[in-house]
Amino acid sequence: MNTSTPFDWRNDRIGAAERGENPTVISRMRTGWAVMGDTQHLPGYVLLIYAGQADHLTDLAARERSEFLTDMSILGEATFKVISRRDLAFRRLNYEVLGNSWHHLHAHIHPRYSWEPPPWRDGPVWRYDPSARNSPEHAFGPHHEDLKQAIAAELQ
Repeated sequence: MNTSTPFDWRNDRIGAAERGENPTVISRMRTGWAVMGDTQHLPGYVLLIYAGQADHLTDLAARERSEFLTDMSILGEATFKVISRRDLAFRRLNYEVLGNSWHHLHAHIHPRYSWEPPPWRDGPVWRYDPSARNSPEHAFGPHHEDLKQAIAAELQ
């Protein structure tokens, strides 16, 4: 009887990206991996995950820090171009480097839309009810592949 737990790429996002096993990967960038967010309640939510070992942005030397932030802005620009062509209600992008729940350097890029409910439209994404934000209907999946490929093409 096999009692081992099957491998879940979410337990090693960077290693899975390097092995080609992380389905959220959009592209490898200079300093990390551009990936789709696990939830797409705001379509086009992407992240840049630093490929090295760092917890805080300030753990990086000045040049590497600058390269990471530039990669973040390049990913944001590509996402901006794709989303603005797809949804006329697209308003802006919000950028965040948090690290409170996953202690590894990564940047969140959230598209924001005019169709968002008024109480949450103008505040941080984290004010959304987590059960709504993370509901199965918004989970990243095969139906987001065209969006992922469009962002990847724009990065090229």
